[in-house]
Amino acid sequence: MDDPESLPLAELANWLRYYRALGFTHLYRRKPQPPIPPGGDEILSVVAGAGGRAENPGAAPSANQLYLSAALPVSLSPREAAPPKPAPQPAVPVISSLPPSQAGTLFDSVAPRETLGQVRDDLGDCRRCKLAKGRKTIVFGSGNPKAELLFVGEGPGADEDEQGLPFVGRAGQLLTQMIEKGLKIPRPDVYICNIIKCRPPENRKPERDEVAACRPFVERQIDAVRPRVIVALGATAVEALLGTHQSMGSLRGQWHEFHGLPLMVTYHPAYLLRDPNKKPEAWADLKKVLALLQSSAAGEQGRTAPGAVSG
Repeated sequence: MDDPESLPLAELANWLRYYRALGFTHLYRRKPQPPIPPGGDEILSVVAGAGGRAENPGAAPSANQLYLSAALPVSLSPREAAPPKPAPQPAVPVISSLPPSQAGTLFDSVAPRETLGQVRDDLGDCRRCKLAKGRKTIVFGSGNPKAELLFVGEGPGADEDEQGLPFVGRAGQLLTQMIEKGLKIPRPDVYICNIIKCRPPENRKPERDEVAACRPFVERQIDAVRPRVIVALGATAVEALLGTHQSMGSLRGQWHEFHGLPLMVTYHPAYLLRDPNKKPEAWADLKKVLALLQSSAAGEQGRTAPGAVSG
């Protein structure tokens, strides 16, 4: 293509489409052009590169022979002969800075953590599983929203369903003793919730679909509180949080991990009511929790338990 400006417009347009298909999106012309005549403002110029004319007029010019530009017009009329002039350098694009409200930096503060109130609002009048049909009250959770210690149980019983608070029946009374008399922490200073938020019929074990419907909200509760230590009470809580079906005997007393937080497995208070002989083991588990809380009081090392096993 010796003289692209002498080509018919249709043929020139075909050439431009060809080069655009090859990936050439900007064309620069080497020489300044006379003003564009009427009707030619949609034409782009294609001129030979530094080597002058193409060696093979019938072949498509190579990439290093072409410059693309939509900024300069094309002359459709013959030009007077003129001495060659240096090719102008493409203008460097000016990138305007974003307004301060839109400009992001590596030092921008992270988004605020979701609150328990936001999680509760999202839960709403939950109808995500069949337990909603038989419940009286949604039992979301209670306690300090900034607690360093968080307990997760199985689900509400009759008393909890009636009052809308977790662990207020006989098992809840034992849990309160474990917290206040054993750990020497006021119960309102910890946070307590359950894997499921509605009472199962006859206090049966929650079914898989029921756990699946509630589990995201439990995770969000934990992330909102971001405690130093989590205590999983009983097999249902352990299965939901750690995804394991190992026996309680093999899991309790060891540090595990959930969302980067140390998690201790111990027996559910209702189980301890049925088998009081297991209370010393539960107390041994809580002593480890207390030791970790005390050791982490002065720093962030308490958020990663020694020898933790991911779950």
